[in-house]
Amino acid sequence: MNFNFKKMQKKYAKEILKWHYDGKYSFYDMEFDKEDLEDFLEIIENDNWDNYYVAVDEKENLIGMFTYNFNMDVMEIGLGLKPSLTGKGIGEHYVKAGIEYGLLELGFEGKQIKLSVANFNNRAIKVYKKIGFKEVGRYIQTINDEKYEFITMIKNV
Repeated sequence: MNFNFKKMQKKYAKEILKWHYDGKYSFYDMEFDKEDLEDFLEIIENDNWDNYYVAVDEKENLIGMFTYNFNMDVMEIGLGLKPSLTGKGIGEHYVKAGIEYGLLELGFEGKQIKLSVANFNNRAIKVYKKIGFKEVGRYIQTINDEKYEFITMIKNV
């Protein structure tokens, strides 16, 4: 599968709002975190996609999304894969393609790539470790009055 990256657009953002994951992964549904949902809706309303990108196939079908934040020598990424594509063995290729886009197309010249992942998301953690990410810390985040543990991972460029 080929991934073409481009700036987020309203049509893709509205599709992402409808994504629903199975089981414990419903944690990643956009409406699960009310604060994130409000932020995303505000970005849609203002059409402000500074750090948001999508991966699409050759027919412009949405595959996933990436966010990129640059801070000194660190590129912090956030990502999501369309629910119907999870667990299909494309995660490693998808994450590598997103990192490559940040390096080559967005011009990141720093030394590290950083991401955070919910500690129960063993599928994603396995992919991240396979491509060279290492756990560097853990933190607790409150979402909808519930506490969740996240793992911070870093990969050297």
